[in-house]
Amino acid sequence: MALPSVKAIAETPNLASIPSSYIFTTSDDSDDVATTADAAPHSVEDSIPTIDFSLLTTGTPHQRSKVVDELGKACHDWGFFMVINHGVGEGLMKEMVEICREFFDLTEEEKRVYETKHVLDPIRYGTSFNPKMEEVFFWRDYLKVLVHPKFHSPSKPTRFREILEEYSKRIKEMARELVRGISESLGLEACNLEKAADLESSSTLFAANLYPPCPQPQLARGLPPHSDQCLLTVLLQNHVAGLQILHDHQWLTVNPVPNVLLVNTADQLEIMSNGKYKSVLHRAMVNDKATRISIAMAIGPSSQTLVAPLPELLHKHNSPPLFKSIMYKDYMEMLQSNKLEGKSCLDRVRLL
Repeated sequence: MALPSVKAIAETPNLASIPSSYIFTTSDDSDDVATTADAAPHSVEDSIPTIDFSLLTTGTPHQRSKVVDELGKACHDWGFFMVINHGVGEGLMKEMVEICREFFDLTEEEKRVYETKHVLDPIRYGTSFNPKMEEVFFWRDYLKVLVHPKFHSPSKPTRFREILEEYSKRIKEMARELVRGISESLGLEACNLEKAADLESSSTLFAANLYPPCPQPQLARGLPPHSDQCLLTVLLQNHVAGLQILHDHQWLTVNPVPNVLLVNTADQLEIMSNGKYKSVLHRAMVNDKATRISIAMAIGPSSQTLVAPLPELLHKHNSPPLFKSIMYKDYMEMLQSNKLEGKSCLDRVRLL
């Protein structure tokens, strides 16, 4: 039997406590991936690296070179950065958030048409992460849509397809330029990483997350500490905070900044860079006052790409490979049999 949506639970009249199946205790909370993490996270927008995308694409050679260096430092030191002047219209970003809200406002019957069956289904709606594998559920509903190499979209709300198509196109253009810059930051040709990942046929997943108000936020989790399975994730969020990243053994709260996109490094980049750029651990917290919406675009290699450390990096640094080769499709299917926990998938392909 399908789980009720978290939205439906949250809208129960006079809800004062959450069901026991959503309560995390200290012992089963994945926070122990960082035992030295602070109990009270800091807010750090001022210190997170900021990349001026316009200088990467239309700046002088000197400006581009400087941004490439900044990209490399951000990937190496943080695995996370803010992108400004990215060319994605503010109006389009607002429309994307609003149309996702409208999707989650559909009736349960309308949403259940897309109920998750398999991780490779082109459109998936559900709650938590992988309820079949979980003892405690996450305070989160989601919609996941494969938008490339073939574009898919739910049929409701009516403008969803139009807005998603335009938003996906803009994000993919931006991601391609970032990947080229990251490739250069590794000391390679701009096209190396792009070709190795076969970005032309990139498996690109759109994921909208809804975190409704929770009457006992201290007991619930939006999402536990985890890394993303793709190459890069581009994140858009509404005005409600909840994202935390792990940096130098501390959990840092990243408050939303208007008209800024957030990018984090993910598992396939850690594999392809042979561990030079690590995928970053992050989590989603909930609150008792406002609904948080986050929209991630997971830019992956093509599903048929055999992902492995880039040979040029192994030769250049005379380094042994730190990861086994794995087809990206197989890596995504590993998620189906996995809990969302730390770097549990990446650890299964680690050699050392």
